[in-house]
Amino acid sequence: MPEQVGEFDVIVIGGGINGAGIARDAALRGLRVLLLEANDFGGGTSSWSSRLIHGGLRYLEYGEIPLVYESLHERATLQKIAPHLVRPLRLVIPLYRDGHRARWLVRIGMLAYDLLSIGKSLPNHQMLSADELAQLATAINRDNLVGAASYFDAQVSFAERLVLENVLSAAAAGATVRNYSPVTELQLSSRGEHVVQFTDGRDGPLHEARSPCVVNAAGPWVDQVLSQSDQDVPRLMGGTKGSHIVINTFAGGPQDALYVEAASDGRPVFMIPWNGQYLIGTTDLRYDGDARDARASIEEVEYLLETVKKLFPDSRIGRKSVNYTYSGVRPLPYVAKGPEGAITRAHIIYRHEATGVFSIIGGKLTTYRNLAEQVVDKLQKALNRRDQSCVTARQPLPGGASLAAAEPIDFPELSDSGQRRLRDLYGSRVSRLAEFCKNDPALARVIDNRNEVLAAEVVMALREEFARTLVDIMHRRLMIGLAADQGQSAALAVAAVAAEESGWDESRVEAEMTALARYNLRLREPATSD
Repeated sequence: MPEQVGEFDVIVIGGGINGAGIARDAALRGLRVLLLEANDFGGGTSSWSSRLIHGGLRYLEYGEIPLVYESLHERATLQKIAPHLVRPLRLVIPLYRDGHRARWLVRIGMLAYDLLSIGKSLPNHQMLSADELAQLATAINRDNLVGAASYFDAQVSFAERLVLENVLSAAAAGATVRNYSPVTELQLSSRGEHVVQFTDGRDGPLHEARSPCVVNAAGPWVDQVLSQSDQDVPRLMGGTKGSHIVINTFAGGPQDALYVEAASDGRPVFMIPWNGQYLIGTTDLRYDGDARDARASIEEVEYLLETVKKLFPDSRIGRKSVNYTYSGVRPLPYVAKGPEGAITRAHIIYRHEATGVFSIIGGKLTTYRNLAEQVVDKLQKALNRRDQSCVTARQPLPGGASLAAAEPIDFPELSDSGQRRLRDLYGSRVSRLAEFCKNDPALARVIDNRNEVLAAEVVMALREEFARTLVDIMHRRLMIGLAADQGQSAALAVAAVAAEESGWDESRVEAEMTALARYNLRLREPATSD
């Protein structure tokens, strides 16, 4: 028999950015929340984006004005509640005489973008000459170059941490949050008495929870979750695969992010300075497989490399220049035909026939908070609760308290870049790291060869940030797994600290190191073909 874990006002399935945001909002409004994630929080689609908090300039081409407006205003909100994670980013659009978009057309788009984000704190757009662009990227191809457009959006370098901070906030507000808890059965009742069964780990004991409301926020796995019920539900999801490559910076490369046309078909591609490297993407291909199996293909890698080589013909980049790749599946609505780019990026809150059951289709990093607010408004109505106002637009995330007001913190063993890294990663929560170090001075030691990572970070990841594996720690807590060397030089030291904290024996450490190596290898080696 399943172990009963209690009754909740809402069970949220899926611990990506949408599920985490919904759990946070619901908990802050006083609802009893259970958040279930099949793997690690933020380990799915949320990890594999272009890491932008943006208004969706290209959505103007498809007439999605409300989505652009929503995105631009949510961008401003996220900069306020998570200033350590969400930072302004300048983007530049090179304009060529033989390009798909004329200078006047781009100019109109820029003016519309400025107008829709009126009241913003970021500067308005600028039109640049070819010479001005060349100063920002000295090696750029100047053949037929007529100038550029420059504008500002924002970047979330580590979307994984944005997800995590929503989870931490939800837990602090009373939510029960569980990763590595895949749902095995949904019993949906027309009377609104729903039962969700899940396991602790893939082969762990079976648990059961009850709730009048269920939110299926499993991203590209929404249909898979629904298949665990006996309800007759139409196909909802029709995701497209987006792949990225990560390469080292090179002489004459861009100082700011570039928003360019792909060499072969003219579709939009970003080239973004990120984490000491360039992040280049994305592709947009229909995908029907399991999203966990999505990998960048050789064709996609070449597609993105050719775009960079056309822009920077003297860069000499090639397949060997790629540090690693990553690929995710956008949780878009099912559309049988038509171009992938025309599928709406606006979210849909699908209300099922079973009372109090909703599935989330679509959604973006940029608009997750507003989506969550809309969902919780519906949950309050379904529960016949007195409306509690949403506070997530003004209440900072856990690390988002004013850094100027935070107590100055000094970690003597850290390099200057290490000090900056801590502020960028944890924001005002660096004070919590300081508490760990004060209580156990041994945790103040650095464990990497660049003097940037503290032992205390590993301990905090395990004790307070729900990490359970070495991959969790490296790739979704400390974020050193996304460095050019995938953090390999520090992996054994991180594993040693984790072993001491969690009681891992030698065989467990070996298994964790093997799993990390397998994870890293999958990112380094693209699939053979589409």
